[in-house]
Amino acid sequence: MKKTPHRRRTPLFEVRHSPIHGFGVFATRRIRKGTMVIEYLGDRVSHAQADARYEDKDPNDNHTFLFTVDARTVIDAGVNGNEARYINHGCDPNCESTTVNKRIFIAAIRTIQPGEELSYDYQIQRDSDDEPNVDEVYACRCGALNCRGSMLEPAKKPRKPARRTPSRAGGTKGAARKRSARRGGTAKRSQRRGETAKRSQRRGR
Repeated sequence: MKKTPHRRRTPLFEVRHSPIHGFGVFATRRIRKGTMVIEYLGDRVSHAQADARYEDKDPNDNHTFLFTVDARTVIDAGVNGNEARYINHGCDPNCESTTVNKRIFIAAIRTIQPGEELSYDYQIQRDSDDEPNVDEVYACRCGALNCRGSMLEPAKKPRKPARRTPSRAGGTKGAARKRSARRGGTAKRSQRRGETAKRSQRRGR
């Protein structure tokens, strides 16, 4: 009795040239909401190692594949990386990154149709020593109606000064709000991914 040959299922996605930037990742069949599409893989290094690797980078060059896992670990997909590094940024994304047991996955946040390009919001963290042209360097070309024009997280609005209310004793009392220290590693141009994950300078092609 002959066995019926098992038909291979079409892969979920393929990498090809993108109208957004360089290469992109496109669905080859329907991807349901909630599907873990791919794990973000690469060389797992310390923040110090990641900084050393890109210490001499031109500030106008946004090409690297660093993704912060936690305060100790960074994934450099430029070394031993996979197709996940080609997923482009989008201001109206169909995916998001999520951290599971210190592993980074890209998951669909809505149903994605065949031929549609996968994207997620990089929300690249702003640094206090950013150059004036940082938004130009990290310009977004996703074409979404709500595109903010930058892969960086939205600029924080300046805080309004706290209203000072006279105390009964004739003095003043004001709410003293502490700023919590930014947790995570030191790899520059890091990008927030879910609750704990961050990523730096991702646009490598």
